[in-house]
Amino acid sequence: MATTADNVIPAKTEADKIVNFSPERLKAPFFLRVAAFCIDYIILIGLPIAWLVATKFFGEPGSQGISNFIWVIGAILLIVNLLLFPLLRGQTVGKMITGLTIVNSDGTDLRLGGILRRNVIGYLITVATLGLGFLISGINSSGRALHDFLGGTVVVRGRKVQL
Repeated sequence: MATTADNVIPAKTEADKIVNFSPERLKAPFFLRVAAFCIDYIILIGLPIAWLVATKFFGEPGSQGISNFIWVIGAILLIVNLLLFPLLRGQTVGKMITGLTIVNSDGTDLRLGGILRRNVIGYLITVATLGLGFLISGINSSGRALHDFLGGTVVVRGRKVQL
């Protein structure tokens, strides 16, 4: 990724203020957000599907289904990808690959409460509305989806640099 002024998120100064932050200028393109979501989804469902395929071809006859161990590993992957990575880096695996970052709407780093509102409550409401919450990001000028509004976040294309 090039480090031009168009895709760099200004970092905090010594006074912990964000300078020149413009979510509209740095907003992530809708289709890039969709790609990041698809990558995250593939990673999360890949383990159970791989397990099913492996047991079909290499397992004992009659031993089909997903074991509890695989469900536990899948739950751990889900928590790490949707809560831990965003808390530490502001990115899920899909966002890391596509070069997107989640920040608060004022450009500051994410906090646990915002991540929980965004990635737990926001995603549950989006699922309940059959995905309409995601489509909001494609039609509004800020590029924010329903879960971004709930979490007070914005997804931007870029990375932080020290000024």
